[in-house]
Amino acid sequence: MKHIEKGVGFKNLPRDFIRDMSVDNVTAGLVAGIFGLSAGVIHISAGTAAGLDPAFIMLWVIAYFVINGVFGLLVPSYYRLPLPMANSIPGALLFAAVIPQVGLAPALGATLIAGAISLVAGLGGVMSTVMRLIPMPIVMGMVAGILLSFGTKMVTPLESAMLPAAIMILTFFVSSRLLRRVPPLIVSMAAGIAYLVATGVDLSGLEFSVTFPQFVMPEFTMAAFLAYGLPLALILVGMETPAGVGLVKGMGYREVPANGITAVNGFATMISAFFNLHSTCIAAPMTGICSSPEAGDADRRWVAAVIVGAIFVLCGPFYGYFFSLIETMPGYFIAIIAGLALMRVLTSALSMAFAGHKHVMGALFAFLIATSGIQLWGIGASFWALVLGVLVSLIFETRDFGFIKRIAHEPA
Repeated sequence: MKHIEKGVGFKNLPRDFIRDMSVDNVTAGLVAGIFGLSAGVIHISAGTAAGLDPAFIMLWVIAYFVINGVFGLLVPSYYRLPLPMANSIPGALLFAAVIPQVGLAPALGATLIAGAISLVAGLGGVMSTVMRLIPMPIVMGMVAGILLSFGTKMVTPLESAMLPAAIMILTFFVSSRLLRRVPPLIVSMAAGIAYLVATGVDLSGLEFSVTFPQFVMPEFTMAAFLAYGLPLALILVGMETPAGVGLVKGMGYREVPANGITAVNGFATMISAFFNLHSTCIAAPMTGICSSPEAGDADRRWVAAVIVGAIFVLCGPFYGYFFSLIETMPGYFIAIIAGLALMRVLTSALSMAFAGHKHVMGALFAFLIATSGIQLWGIGASFWALVLGVLVSLIFETRDFGFIKRIAHEPA
């Protein structure tokens, strides 16, 4: 345990939470929570496309919210940092695709092994080495590539839904200039909701239901581990932690517990395997929302992440109802709110990737690959953005790596 970074702990947690609450971090937490709830649609779409049983898909999504929500309450509370927890989207797509091939129980067994690998990596303190081998400009190039799609999805509704999109976007900028004490996201959301009400949004299709995660026993096969477990372990250690740590550091936090995050990702993923869930890890887009300047003072932004966890735990069992509520909203509503919430994070990521004079080519390749969304051997673009970005930088920007400089100057 010597490599796990110490946090503030849970002493005086209720008092500190109430003391640090503000309109800004509560708003950011609500926005991130709503965004996270909408991400369940990705799981439903992936599961449906893979031909999975609808009953299992709903259990999978509900476990996603409840288990991730529990760890989303604990991790930011312990470290007092904006570290919301969710799960790996590339892992979700791979999980859905591999179940018809190897079966559910073996896929969950592979999840258990992947979590153990991540746990050992965190406990062994390897993340400091991993983060040293992956320079921050390359990490931030990858992050910027991921977030760019949120920016483009924010503006594309101007083509098909110009009036409501223009109202929400303009309201955000005007209120940020004129209403300094009111978070502009709140004003933009209120304007969007007012438009929906005025145009007669249909709520007749809402259905109420309650479901809880169900225990299942994983099985172990080599085929499932090679097809899914090993790629998931690489995603957890090589992509999810660097992306989350890079985002938080990009917002000005100097000390971010990379080993602790990786260990928690692994332990929580092992727990997830017993409840039909493929992973638990730091949530990059929601981390961007919770750690952004829109979430208020830096030392209070952890409250936003805790609120995300609370939303997940409370809404998870009722997700069938919340999913039908989200479905009644036009797609542009969530897309615009998420894009507005992540704008400052995107600009910061681009600045850290390209403002300096080191690893520029590697950062550019990482940005382009992450933006492309390519998948190779079932592994998502974020992972390959880091791998190929580092490879390009090693070839063309060798001297930018500090450890190579030291080796070159050591006497033979």
